[in-house]
Amino acid sequence: MTGNRGNDKMIVKKLNQVHSIHFTGIKGVGMTALACCAQDLGIKISGSDIDEVFVTDATLKKRKIKWLTGFRPKNIDHPDLLIATGAHGGLTNPEVTEAKKKKIPVMTHGEALGLFMKNKIGISVCGVGGKTTTAAILATIVHYNKVPFSYAVGVGEIFPLGAPGHCDKKGNLFIAEADEYANSVGVDNRPRFFWQNPKFIICTNIEHDHPDIYKDINATQKVFLEFFQKIPKDGYLIINGDNSHNLEVLKSFSGPYYTYGIGEKNDWKVKNIKKEKEKNTFSVYFKNKRIGNFKINVPGQFNILNATATIILSQILKIPIYKIKKGLEQFKGTKRRFEFIGEKNQIKVYDDYAHHPMEIKNTLRSARHWFGKNSRIIVIFQSHTYSRTKKLLPQFAQSFSDANKVIITKIYASSREKKDLKISGQILANAIKKYHQRVNFVHNPYMVPKLIKKIIQKKDIIITMGAGDIWKIDKKIIEIL
Repeated sequence: MTGNRGNDKMIVKKLNQVHSIHFTGIKGVGMTALACCAQDLGIKISGSDIDEVFVTDATLKKRKIKWLTGFRPKNIDHPDLLIATGAHGGLTNPEVTEAKKKKIPVMTHGEALGLFMKNKIGISVCGVGGKTTTAAILATIVHYNKVPFSYAVGVGEIFPLGAPGHCDKKGNLFIAEADEYANSVGVDNRPRFFWQNPKFIICTNIEHDHPDIYKDINATQKVFLEFFQKIPKDGYLIINGDNSHNLEVLKSFSGPYYTYGIGEKNDWKVKNIKKEKEKNTFSVYFKNKRIGNFKINVPGQFNILNATATIILSQILKIPIYKIKKGLEQFKGTKRRFEFIGEKNQIKVYDDYAHHPMEIKNTLRSARHWFGKNSRIIVIFQSHTYSRTKKLLPQFAQSFSDANKVIITKIYASSREKKDLKISGQILANAIKKYHQRVNFVHNPYMVPKLIKKIIQKKDIIITMGAGDIWKIDKKIIEIL
């Protein structure tokens, strides 16, 4: 892995040494979660970001956390700590440079999250897809058990809880989303979860993603295995046993673990899956003994598996079954995870963060199951990063079979990458056409509503999808319905 920041002299070892923090890139979902945590601890918050509407704006305004527009050296006064986003230049951002000149300690988001979790009983939720929702479900269950705890989840909002992050001074538990992406691309490519030292880990799945960092599935599996090996003897790894890449990693893991899934070989098995009106019901068995029947208000078999992982962890934490059931039923989803945006003229609009082929398949399959075979599903997909689109093009091409119509826009490029002329939204659309009859390419996402107006029918389901800014056209779509 590139780079090692272990020689930095300005290091904060204890959170109680910090009374003020500046967040460079405060509107990032992970950064907002940490800002909420810091505010709960009475730490003075300042921040900066670009002048662009983002999914965390409402949360920051609700918490009365203000931010400066743009990244400038003059934004840095004398905070006790600067936490830097991985975007907008990361550790080369001018505010970071200024902080170092002033001998102000600088931490990346990954390092800072590790600091917040220090001396807590850490519960890390990782995986290429599903980690955000799983962490949010677990936080909801623990919240409704009235146990003091802390959490940080990289999402705009967890609907039953409000904020994406919270810190309780009295609570010993800390639930955190654990991201496998690079700490600071090109400077320190160690995974962001490197600084977490959890007692418990939930792993939803392992797939090849982030090809700009991990050249293949073997490289991805290696960092996950290294993370799992941090689990102490009295901890547990809770891992999806239906995922083949997970099972391959388990062959090299000697620590305590439970597998879960639908397959008969799993320690914890999911059975009796049924769909009711906008609800999924299912049963969970441990070694052939029924633990209970459960209900969740979000679609998809993958979300049933996500919920099962949280049930297992909750049982380990000795949360009673009836309280687990209550927590699950209270969970209403999160921002940008199959989020219901609105309905007009019997047409429903949803938004989803899916940006990996596996996630796209799962989300569309769930939508098909949720709304039935006779519903017409229109998906508007904005691929995220040139590197991912290019590397996973064959998988992307075959991911849209559960949609009736597919609209592809230009690629949303990462601020960290250069334009790659060998891949584009048009090339992606052409690849999908080999497997799907109804595919349109619209370069500018803001022109999509015009096309929608021409093709829309009553009772259609529209889903905007991607990790970029495709969600911004949702309101315009509802306006033209």
